[in-house]
Amino acid sequence: MKMTRLHLLIIALFSITTAFAQQSAVFAPAGKAIRGYDPVAYFVESKPVPGDSSLSYTYQGANWYFANAQNRETFKADPEKYTPQYGGYCAYGTSQGHKAPTEADAWTIENGKLYFNYNKKVQTLWNKDRSGHIQKADTNWPVIKDKDGH
Repeated sequence: MKMTRLHLLIIALFSITTAFAQQSAVFAPAGKAIRGYDPVAYFVESKPVPGDSSLSYTYQGANWYFANAQNRETFKADPEKYTPQYGGYCAYGTSQGHKAPTEADAWTIENGKLYFNYNKKVQTLWNKDRSGHIQKADTNWPVIKDKDGH
């Protein structure tokens, strides 16, 4: 297939956008923290709930979306309580020394903190030694949080 200048430009822009998104300390594809899911809902509804773009709040340079105004106000009152660990990047990946994207349905609340994983398969690895992985990830996060992901 012949590559046109437009194709090359699109590929270049996608590469730059992907690299930039991974440099962020918050996992926010397309500017939406945790893919636009409501972080408070994980705690109060025990499930992933998509947020509404009309109910957003900017925190740590990312737009956080909420399913209702009450959840948004709850988050605003104590964002550290509801913000996922490691900026919403994969907790298992962070324990292994790198940033990785996450899926909204691969999540855990451990000791009152929200953690995400790359997918359900990786979550199985995470669940084998949560406390050990948290300890490693807590050590790795300050070193990798502002670096490129992969």
